[in-house]
Amino acid sequence: MMLLPPPPPPPLTIILILLLAISTIASSAQPYHALVSPITKDSSTSLYSITLGPKDGGYVIDLSSPFSWRRCDPHDTILPCGSQQCVAAGRYQPHPKSCPHQSRVQIGGKNDSRSGHQFCLCAVTESNPVTKSCASSELAVHNVVIPSTDGHVPKANITVNGVPFACAPESLFHALPSGSSGMASLSPSSLSLPSLFKKAIGATAVNKQFAICLPSSSSSPGVSFFGNGPFYLLPPPGIDVTQLLAFTPLLKNPVMKHNLDYYIDVRSICINGEAASFLRRMLEFDSLGHGGVKLSTVVPYTTLRSHVYRPFLALFARLTRGIPRAKKVKPFDLCLNTSALGSTRVGLPVPWIDLVLGNGKNWTIVGANSMKQVSNDVACLAFVNGGERAEQAVVVGSYQMENNFLSFDLVGQKLGFSSSLLFRQTTCSNFNFTSSS
Repeated sequence: MMLLPPPPPPPLTIILILLLAISTIASSAQPYHALVSPITKDSSTSLYSITLGPKDGGYVIDLSSPFSWRRCDPHDTILPCGSQQCVAAGRYQPHPKSCPHQSRVQIGGKNDSRSGHQFCLCAVTESNPVTKSCASSELAVHNVVIPSTDGHVPKANITVNGVPFACAPESLFHALPSGSSGMASLSPSSLSLPSLFKKAIGATAVNKQFAICLPSSSSSPGVSFFGNGPFYLLPPPGIDVTQLLAFTPLLKNPVMKHNLDYYIDVRSICINGEAASFLRRMLEFDSLGHGGVKLSTVVPYTTLRSHVYRPFLALFARLTRGIPRAKKVKPFDLCLNTSALGSTRVGLPVPWIDLVLGNGKNWTIVGANSMKQVSNDVACLAFVNGGERAEQAVVVGSYQMENNFLSFDLVGQKLGFSSSLLFRQTTCSNFNFTSSS
């Protein structure tokens, strides 16, 4: 048998072309690891909205709602009462508790005017977390469009099909920004946007997590991310803010099992290193599930139950006694004349406030987040008295979150927080939305 000589090796150029083709195919097959959306601040309501489509008016972000809601249109499909999403919606107690709990099954069915068919529709109760009003309607699905990102800039738009939204009546839009499209749920619910976007990303290496960075101005947007970092803020070459984070556990309400609020373990509140004089148990949950320290993007200023607020206010007043007082401006109880006070990179030069956490970390609140400038020469302590019967001991409000990067890991049950980004000479408005590829 005659053996043929081996074929000559392929030319180097062919090898390089093949390697380049393989590399290109592998690159295009790589899944994206995060989605990104700007966060805009409405100056009239101090509410923050994300964009979920090229023509929408923005969805107000809420950390507690079990599902999102919007103005439905004829293209939205109402879900039947036996659907998986409807069953999931039925697990959550409406918030506030005064809202009726709507059964997902409507006896005898209900006519769907959009399709003309007779079948059992998914009935839900949604609420406006600002006004505490609620309404009964149906759960539908809607497609949303949101850009992917490499952490530096937005990339290709991604269409997420079949996102559940409750169909909200006009009465529920009271107190929302003008032109708002509805409410976006960022809660740990299986129907929230972080949960649904995780499924849309699909990559097993991507965690179910999201991050928000609230802007301090209505003229420049902040940023929200869904998925894994790194995430970069300008100035160039960019700061990976995920490397700046300290972490603390996210707590669940130990009594209200279906409560979706995010809580953190605050042990004390210090001002310039001195603890406000109240008992630690005042921050803890009681036997009814009341108490705790909750995070909220719809409460504008951090609100403290009276037993915590009074010693906190007294300590801040004592430590700022050298600064002239100004007339109080509602809803604040302590206002300062700032005409001769000057300013620093992190706001007015007033004592820093620390939320002292159970794992030894401190969330530091500087002048830019503790003092609200109400006129050219007057700034007020931006913490308010929630009264003796406030449901939570403390609600950390959105003003205290501005220019703080907050990362919510829903699997690891932990919160990553940066404290003020002004320390790093950047802000939440420094994500590069102007460039994409």
